[in-house]
Amino acid sequence: MIQFAWPWMLLFLPLPWLVARMLPAATPQAGAVFLPFAAAVSVNATLALRAPARWRIALFAVVWLLLVAAATRPQWLDDPVPVATTARQLMMAVDTSGSMQTQDMAGGATRLQVVQAVGSEFLRHRVGDQVGLILFGTRPYLQAPLTTDLNTVGQFLREGMIGVAGPETAIGDTIGLAIKRLKAHREQTAGHGEMVLILLTDGGNTAGLMDPIEAAKFAAQEGLRIYTIGVGATVQDGMAGPVGNTDLDEDALKSIAQITHGAYFRATNVESLNQVYAEIDKLEPAQATAQWYRPTTEWFAWPLALALFLSVLVVCLRRQS
Repeated sequence: MIQFAWPWMLLFLPLPWLVARMLPAATPQAGAVFLPFAAAVSVNATLALRAPARWRIALFAVVWLLLVAAATRPQWLDDPVPVATTARQLMMAVDTSGSMQTQDMAGGATRLQVVQAVGSEFLRHRVGDQVGLILFGTRPYLQAPLTTDLNTVGQFLREGMIGVAGPETAIGDTIGLAIKRLKAHREQTAGHGEMVLILLTDGGNTAGLMDPIEAAKFAAQEGLRIYTIGVGATVQDGMAGPVGNTDLDEDALKSIAQITHGAYFRATNVESLNQVYAEIDKLEPAQATAQWYRPTTEWFAWPLALALFLSVLVVCLRRQS
């Protein structure tokens, strides 16, 4: 659709008529050059100029209309498009160590497959946040930098593979990498808002250089809030000993969450993991739904260019007359 940004400029439309009505006509000044033959050619000159003068007046009127039209700033509005806001920086860290291939949460699906399915659905609803992804094992790797492209981050999560970052678990180094990337992003973009890390693992810290508790203290100093999720079936006594997730260090995960003013959650199956993400959604609601923006194309240049062309035409006709 078309709109006019400054429609009040139409008030200037009758300005030439008002000037012609209110100001006196110009009179010849004394001391003009006397031409003896003027009387002889006056009649012919008047007839010769009468037709061009009408055309000049008509062209002047059109030029003025075009100038006023350009002054109103006509614009063409395209269809609205959604634009995501960037109120929160949310980093998700997912364990891809060897133990994540255990099939104890949903039939024949591995723990990682369950996390990928539920986590990507969680990310899809985080409209309004900038989201990044870290995959960690023996070492943490930034799989997706902070972005508002939630579909791409979800795709990178689904493409994660067991052992891609090593067979062990480096929780402390993962927190350190999240702090580093969040701080760097904030400095580069002069961003603001809350920083959140969702760390999901099925084990304890068995690799890396940084102690998880010390990393959590540093995260708290930087204002990073950490939500930790322990996944894997509940430990049960079996014929051959304990069955379930015996490697999970819940005490450490609880301490990390407490130090950073986050929360710890336990997920033993698909349903409980869905509930965990639903609870995080309540604790960290998306800051805003998608905002809408209408691309605007300025059209004032067209009537302005046409007015310039007709102005040149008026000058040419005056010279010919």
